[in-house]
Amino acid sequence: MITLQDKVVIITGGGRGIGFGLSTAFAKAGAKIVITGRTESTLLSAKEKLESAYGCEVLTVAADGADEAAIQNVIDKTVEKFGRIDAVINNAQASASGKMLVQHTKEDLDLAIYSGIYATFFYMQKAFPHLKASKGCVINFASGAGLFGRIAQSSYAAAKEGIRGLSRVAATEWAPDGVRVNVICPLAMTEGLQKFKEEYPERYEQTIKAVPMGRFADPEKDVGGLCVYLCSDEASFITGETITLQGGSGLRP
Repeated sequence: MITLQDKVVIITGGGRGIGFGLSTAFAKAGAKIVITGRTESTLLSAKEKLESAYGCEVLTVAADGADEAAIQNVIDKTVEKFGRIDAVINNAQASASGKMLVQHTKEDLDLAIYSGIYATFFYMQKAFPHLKASKGCVINFASGAGLFGRIAQSSYAAAKEGIRGLSRVAATEWAPDGVRVNVICPLAMTEGLQKFKEEYPERYEQTIKAVPMGRFADPEKDVGGLCVYLCSDEASFITGETITLQGGSGLRP
């Protein structure tokens, strides 16, 4: 088992869904975890579960990803508490998924862009000096929605493809400093996907039928396991990559 003993990892949206799966995987790997999100009660509940189950140290800092000052506060609180930052995982994202492009409003697009691209940009930029010092890494989450043009996800896809572009440039610019940047496009079972299944059952069935492995990724074991690996020394030569974690439905040339 890969160990990240005493490594400090910031996980956005770490209190629920994929984010909580990531938090669990890093807790099991021995990392010190900082989880952020907009709802403090969700973060505190996750902190209690993680510390009780795994004996890890968890810092919670509420923050809106569109708020630059709030993100700076997350960075400052992390360094104040743990003295370093080894990894930043930009997982959180809000969007108006389920709406066709012609139904989208400017507010829908703004929601995806601000919670996605802006949040990722701010976390990366403000964490960089600390990542440079630790020779750390960034993992950003994109989506098959952007890679494959999935129906009814235009603003979400636009934000996620913007994140991929940002990540590739950062990987090139930061490689000489020993900071790695990679992207994961997961197809994972979450509360959001369960809601999508209930609201759009036909689209859900179309999605699952297109997955050769016949299931969605497990947030902890599949997605979290990959993230732990990418943050380890074993992945020290991997940067600038987009990894499609989609059970065979993300095949690319």
